[in-house]
Amino acid sequence: MEPFLGQNFILHTAAAQRLYHEFAAPMPIIDYHNHLSPQQIAEDHRFDNLTQVWLYGDHYKWRAMRAHGVAEDFCTGQAGDWEKFEKWAETVPYTLRNPLYHWTHLELQRYFGIHELLNPKSARKIYEQASDLLRRPGFSVRGLLRKMNVRVLCTTDDPTDSLEWHRQIAGDPTAGIRVLPAFRPDKAMAVENPEMFNAWTFQLASAAGITIDNYDDFLSALKNRHDFFAQNGCIVSDHGLEQMYVEDYTSQEIRTIFGKIHSGSALNATEILQIKSALLYEFALWDHEKGWVQQYHLGALRNNNSRAMRTLGPDTGWDSIGDFRQGQALARFLDRLDSENQLAKTILYNLNPADNELMATMIGNFNDGSTPGKIQFGSAWWFLDQKDGMEKQLNALSNMGLLSRFVGMLTDSRSFLSYPRHEYFRRTLCNLLGGEMQRGELPGEFEWVGNIVQDICYRNAVSYFGFGE
Repeated sequence: MEPFLGQNFILHTAAAQRLYHEFAAPMPIIDYHNHLSPQQIAEDHRFDNLTQVWLYGDHYKWRAMRAHGVAEDFCTGQAGDWEKFEKWAETVPYTLRNPLYHWTHLELQRYFGIHELLNPKSARKIYEQASDLLRRPGFSVRGLLRKMNVRVLCTTDDPTDSLEWHRQIAGDPTAGIRVLPAFRPDKAMAVENPEMFNAWTFQLASAAGITIDNYDDFLSALKNRHDFFAQNGCIVSDHGLEQMYVEDYTSQEIRTIFGKIHSGSALNATEILQIKSALLYEFALWDHEKGWVQQYHLGALRNNNSRAMRTLGPDTGWDSIGDFRQGQALARFLDRLDSENQLAKTILYNLNPADNELMATMIGNFNDGSTPGKIQFGSAWWFLDQKDGMEKQLNALSNMGLLSRFVGMLTDSRSFLSYPRHEYFRRTLCNLLGGEMQRGELPGEFEWVGNIVQDICYRNAVSYFGFGE
């Protein structure tokens, strides 16, 4: 029996083990999509205890705790930090076969050198040991990132953000990590609620210094912020969408629709689709103009529990995989941009595994030879960023595209302890390739296959995003 999370965890053949330890493990990390706090990086924040760095904001853990019968007070509520951790420790043994079980113990090992299993008996010892380390030199936010060899990370930022913390990091020669903003204009498209939309529009007007009375003003303010982000190092945009929006519209229709919602009136279903379609197209034009990479996270069915949404708000763990029809709209959206020669580098993330092959074939329709892997099938995301989901994404991409040009893994996380997920991905990748080498399905040329592994883990992202420039 192999030891749990031993040196060759997930690596089931000698070839896989060599690929990982010799080629994958030493590579730095490029994390081009996450939800980390730039303020905490700028201030080199220190966490007081393990709960603060591990459980605050982590809806993955909250979902597991609720499923285990833990009351909300110990998830998002007012219970103390130790009490919350104690409930998490009670839950962990029951997460067996959930990726949380692996992630939990990988994070304890990689950051704190703790190899003991977390359970109610070990909880107090682990909590005190890890919390003590967090207060020592080398365990600040930047220290945690350095431990995982993180070179570049792109946060996720609203267009109204001042980016003051990004500027502070960029001007700090001691930072040692490149931290760039990503333009995420989801709230500009959240037109279902006129009150919330208009409140955000007021913030946008203030940030841009532009009075917004009509749709043209609204676009000017958004373009102003897009330009501002570019001036502050942004090279990527990101969109969280159920599906692509490609409803037909005219310019006059969009101006009328904006006037309607700007006056506080609710839009009908067709009007919602039209203005979302218009905005999504404009954002894509701006991205191409600046040479940015645009990212589309497709397929999440969000905020399904209305009671929880009212009391706790979004991003608290009440989302699921959606079964939206993706193919036709996605093809129309990409084709419109491609036909006008204004299709930027694009990464498509799919949340429904039933659509893996759809996505893997869609990217081939618009790879035009201008740059390797111009259109990417992004890494397994959210509910799929576990071993099974990663393997399915890697297999679909391998079968229908070029795995060798893949830009690799990202964390998509709010936690500074999430970087062992890159190791998890790298081990899974090496196990797939190494197993096929062992069986004679791939040549036993370690230098060449190892080179491909290193490209996927690091160098492809450096080249694709221009981080080496």
